Amino acid sequence: MPRVAAIDCGTNSIRLLVADVTTRDDGTSWLRDVHREQRVVRLGQGVDATGTLNPEALERTRAALVDYTAILRRKGAESVRMVATSATRDASNRDDFFGMTEAVLGVPAEVISGDEEAALAFTGAVGDLDPEDGPFLVVDVGGGSTELVLGTWDGVKATPKAARSTDIGCVRITERCLRSDPPTADEIAQARELAGQVLQAAFDVVPVHEARTWIGVAGTATTMAAIALGLPEYDSDAIHLSRIAKQKLVATSEDLLKLDHDQRAANPVIHPGRVDVLGGGSLIFQVLAERLTSVDELVVSEHDILDGIALAQL
Repeated sequence: MPRVAAIDCGTNSIRLLVADVTTRDDGTSWLRDVHREQRVVRLGQGVDATGTLNPEALERTRAALVDYTAILRRKGAESVRMVATSATRDASNRDDFFGMTEAVLGVPAEVISGDEEAALAFTGAVGDLDPEDGPFLVVDVGGGSTELVLGTWDGVKATPKAARSTDIGCVRITERCLRSDPPTADEIAQARELAGQVLQAAFDVVPVHEARTWIGVAGTATTMAAIALGLPEYDSDAIHLSRIAKQKLVATSEDLLKLDHDQRAANPVIHPGRVDVLGGGSLIFQVLAERLTSVDELVVSEHDILDGIALAQL
């Protein structure tokens, strides 16, 4: 069986998946994890304001890639694909990033469009779901952008119907609006208005009212699930395919926004690199929960764009 590797470099984190590809009797493929990890490098720190990648952020990313390259060699990955998303799409000095990544990894990073990012996240997210529960709305709240994609899954093929990438994520909404610790009521209101405006533009393209199942992927969704479930520590197995009622999701966000940095940091399920931006990301989910009228809960998946990137290599 081939062993493939996927690297997703976003605004807040860089993540690695090494997986073996297995073919079922019906000819479809599935992934068996060999190694999966993430590092919070905050590549997009300040990009929204300056339009450039910070040298310190580039160095944090380089250090993570050095470690990932060593893992790839030890694990014997036969092919590697690295994609870069929101932060690098928007940076004027992204050639510095490209040169660094190719020098370290040995293969060029690809900057993908927001729509491709959404499609890959959808492919990765729906594979463990019952096709009868579709259409599915997959939402990926990243650091610099939020992707929404509606589509179907027939048990063999994932088919996105409509997708939109928006220029708002947990890092951007925090840097733009939530400057106090904890944020003030006025800041939260400003952030809610911004999120509502941006998401409404996506709703005009993606017919979200057709969704029968709402799926949340990536770190904001999985961390909110860990908090909502009351887990004593982060547990991927407990989080994957957990179901969080919309009312519980909204309450979790409201509680997070009342906490200061030290109070959030004291929760063992919150990654240290996510402590300062989780409230902003949760607010995006809060606005979504209030506006998505065709669903009652959020299904949280640990499988996402990384899995989509790996499967796209076949």
